[in-house]
Amino acid sequence: MHDFTPISGFAGGALIGLAAALLMLLTGRIAGVTGIVGGLLQPDTTDRGWRIAFILGLIAAPLIAALFGAPLPRPAMNASLVVIAIAGVLVGFGTRMGNGCTSGHGVCGFARLSGRSIAATFIFMTAAIATVAIARHVIGG
Repeated sequence: MHDFTPISGFAGGALIGLAAALLMLLTGRIAGVTGIVGGLLQPDTTDRGWRIAFILGLIAAPLIAALFGAPLPRPAMNASLVVIAIAGVLVGFGTRMGNGCTSGHGVCGFARLSGRSIAATFIFMTAAIATVAIARHVIGG
């Protein structure tokens, strides 16, 4: 396992949970990133302010942390840009089919004990485990 950091992982997870809970308490909205971005793309959206603030916060948080000395790692992209673009389209298609993304179902829906979200999260995780197993042990050799 690479860079096993349980304390920072726990702190990060707690902050994600706190942010999701605060968004729900303060606005009554679910912190599903796909739904938040999707709402920005609709021309008749009247609640752009909090959506823009949420997305800007996702972008600004690591940059602000870097100003205070936190490392800003460069993601390792072991695939071509075409493969990454196709993967992005497939993820987008999957979030539309699943009526939400992993953050919406996994963090918020699971916390609300939504049966649909629990089932979706189970399917996400099963597909992810199978994909990694096939990519590393069957295709990757």
